[in-house]
Amino acid sequence: MSVFLEGTILGFSLALFFGFGPAFFALIQTGINRGFWPGVLLASGIFINDIVIVLVSLFGATSIFDENAKYQTMGIAGGALLIIFGFFTYKRKTQLEVPEDQNMDANSPHPLVYFGKGFLLNTANPFIWLFWISIVMGITSRYGGQKIDLFLFFAGTLSVVYITDIIKTFAASRFKKFATHKFLILINKLAGIALAGFGIFLIIRSIFQF
Repeated sequence: MSVFLEGTILGFSLALFFGFGPAFFALIQTGINRGFWPGVLLASGIFINDIVIVLVSLFGATSIFDENAKYQTMGIAGGALLIIFGFFTYKRKTQLEVPEDQNMDANSPHPLVYFGKGFLLNTANPFIWLFWISIVMGITSRYGGQKIDLFLFFAGTLSVVYITDIIKTFAASRFKKFATHKFLILINKLAGIALAGFGIFLIIRSIFQF
């Protein structure tokens, strides 16, 4: 299996199970209240911020860890962080506020405001940093710091996450009735279990090196 394809598989997993944090609710609310294109701009800001966080994390990981034993330690630490993140995701409460008047205001924000909001939304969320750092640590331990493989892997991952964010925005602008409180609670619980499971898998793979 190619490295890029493995990255796209992770991207689909992240989008399906782990993509229901604050950024998700912002995308849904923007899609419902403002429409599709403002949601795309918001998703673009989130996407660019994800790239920045991954690059910063990769630079730190490949600069600090240069031995196989240290890559193993990094994989175990990354898995542990994912388990913790999964626990809090499972316990997290959801809130999706949709005003009765869903028409766009005459004084709509400038398009760049949506992009900036998406970028800052991730920057200000420490869990996003923790999440991507833990993913980078685990994947770096898998590929041993090979920069080309890491680039291809995360190119696949981030491109799929971005595309699915756009799909979420489109769905919100068309099928808002499905974004119920009970549904989002269920998604959070499934996401928490899946995230913790992925963390356990990373730890086992790092220990036994398979």
